[in-house]
Amino acid sequence: MSEAIEIYAGATARARLRAEGWNPTLFDTLVGASGGPKFLGLAGLDRFLFGDFLQRSKHSLHLIGSSIGTWRHAALAARDPIKALATLHERYQNQSYDPADPRPRTVIVGEQCQWVVDGYLAKEDYQLLCDHPRFITHVVTARGRGPNSAKHPVPQATGMALAGLSNALNRNLLQSWFQRVVFSCRGYEDLDFEFEDFDTLHIPLSLENARAALLASGSIPFLMPGERDVAGGPPGHYWDGGIVDYHFDFSNHRGEGLVLYPHFRPDVTPGWFDKFLPWRGTDPALLDRVVLVCPSAQYLAQLPLGKIPDRNDFAKMEHDERVSYWRTCVESSDQLGDALATVVDGSDPLARVQPFS
Repeated sequence: MSEAIEIYAGATARARLRAEGWNPTLFDTLVGASGGPKFLGLAGLDRFLFGDFLQRSKHSLHLIGSSIGTWRHAALAARDPIKALATLHERYQNQSYDPADPRPRTVIVGEQCQWVVDGYLAKEDYQLLCDHPRFITHVVTARGRGPNSAKHPVPQATGMALAGLSNALNRNLLQSWFQRVVFSCRGYEDLDFEFEDFDTLHIPLSLENARAALLASGSIPFLMPGERDVAGGPPGHYWDGGIVDYHFDFSNHRGEGLVLYPHFRPDVTPGWFDKFLPWRGTDPALLDRVVLVCPSAQYLAQLPLGKIPDRNDFAKMEHDERVSYWRTCVESSDQLGDALATVVDGSDPLARVQPFS
């Protein structure tokens, strides 16, 4: 059963697991990466973490996410995490697009994403998201600078092209085109990620901006409209947080506690543009206090298409075929949660745990 997952951990993380076992209080931070439909492939893993493992303690936990990662975290902070997560899975799977719809693609996709978000979070959930007694939510967005803050797609295209070129030369140059704006319910002063780049701003997460922040964090340029002038933040256009923090830049991690990272894959790519640059990976030394859990190659091989859902499925499959395939992946993912439970409750806390390579 445990062969369904792979677990990677840094040296300090392995030492603490060996000494203290899988105690949830070891973890100060839960990280959620961008990835769109890929999150459906982790459904069973999230169900175990949200409904069992993370409920075994009462300690405070920072939830830092971008895009779909922070949508998952909003479910964890809801009144009924498992119900919210199930509704998020169901709505996300059942997005429906009419090829004859004449409206701009950004409008159509934006509408569907609003339908997803509005379906799994009620007003009471937003209130809890903003002042949860345990789960401290941080929603990462990327505020456009220059042409990337324009409303029209032509200057946006120019800005994105310049951003991609700048990033290829040096990741620090991406700061000229985007600013990291993090909407935090509280506690950013003791957040283990001390963001020292991208002129980072922390804005209080509130009922006035929580919905817009979540939508902005998942707004892929040219696919979604983004969010304009989010309440409490500086004026401008807010985009997918994954542009800056795709899998997160762990050079910003300073904390003493461990980071729990349920992820789609075993490697960590800092920003979205970096996924096109094979040399722009993450030095394993930066992951010293990270515990990353992901589906194993063996597990992926037994899925119908040998992979978890991804955004290309929208273009490659008809609606009913895609929904059926995604539903199969969500159901199969219970194996991931069961596998982690086997490790967590087993006699050897380092079972399946290996160093980052």
